[in-house]
Amino acid sequence: MKQKENLMKVIVPVLSILVAFIIGGIIIICLGKNPFQAYGFLFSGAFGSSRKIAQTLVIACPLIFTGLTAAFSYKCGVFNLGGEGQFVMGAVASIFFVTKSGIEGSAGILLSLLIGTAAGAVWGAIPGILKITRGLNEMIVSIMLNYVATLFMGYVYTTLLRDGSVPQTFAIPDSTRLAVVSKSFPVHWGVWIALLLALAGYYFLFYTSKGFKLRAVGLNSTAAFFNGFPVNRYVLFSFIASGAVAGLGGSVELHGKQLRLMGGFGQGFGFDGVAIALIAQLNPIGTAAVAFIFAVLRKGASTLQTGMQIPTAVVDIIQALVIIFAVAGTALLKLPAIRQYINSHIGKKEVTN
Repeated sequence: MKQKENLMKVIVPVLSILVAFIIGGIIIICLGKNPFQAYGFLFSGAFGSSRKIAQTLVIACPLIFTGLTAAFSYKCGVFNLGGEGQFVMGAVASIFFVTKSGIEGSAGILLSLLIGTAAGAVWGAIPGILKITRGLNEMIVSIMLNYVATLFMGYVYTTLLRDGSVPQTFAIPDSTRLAVVSKSFPVHWGVWIALLLALAGYYFLFYTSKGFKLRAVGLNSTAAFFNGFPVNRYVLFSFIASGAVAGLGGSVELHGKQLRLMGGFGQGFGFDGVAIALIAQLNPIGTAAVAFIFAVLRKGASTLQTGMQIPTAVVDIIQALVIIFAVAGTALLKLPAIRQYINSHIGKKEVTN
């Protein structure tokens, strides 16, 4: 039974991606273009050289962090929709530190990343505390905090740390920028941090007793409570941990790519992370993989447009279809009739073999 469920968790996202690409191909045909040639341009834009592969990985980096933010909290049965705000607050805390402390080099990078992580954790703890103490809906609180974080960031780059007449902050010192692997493969070390975090999250959730208890709370908080699990403690922990991941992601994005705060920083990453986590069935490793697929679409979209004059909106449609099919497929699998059919069908095949 467990093997069947795990198999379906892999099949649904894969089929969703394939069907979305097929429908995308039909749309491209309707535009009078060759879909095979179009997808050739799309993938060459993402994989055409080592530099393009590196750029694709850099695009995937913040999506991995916000995807892990959503996956970790949802595994505990709570809905942290504040990933974007926590991402932004991590970057804001880091820019204050690196521009005001005077600490540079490796020590400055490490301390800045830790401060960004702490800022995200604090911002994530707010909806958690309000949920367990006042019973407030965490989705509403976390979404509202996104706006607060964005407005505060705007105040920072237009007033507190404004760089001259341009509405942006000062750039971080060169010595506090995350190093890249090589000039021919310019992937900053934040990408490897994101991938290691995905592996660590998977190990924690599925191979530790704390992770088991956290998932148990997410599956049935009432049963977990009567089995002696400190439900509120795990709920608060999930908010703090997921907020810390998002805050670290914001700090990494600042040190590795953006180098300063300006309008639009972090915009859309939070809800993209939610979609990525849902497509990946809340699996941390799957989340990293889906984030990479999203990055491929985004990196290749510009090449597709310049090479074949196909609007980037087609790629946006493909991405949206992946989300729709994955979520709908997961919902269908939870229907009793569908579950019974799949179990009996696969079971008969196993007996026959």
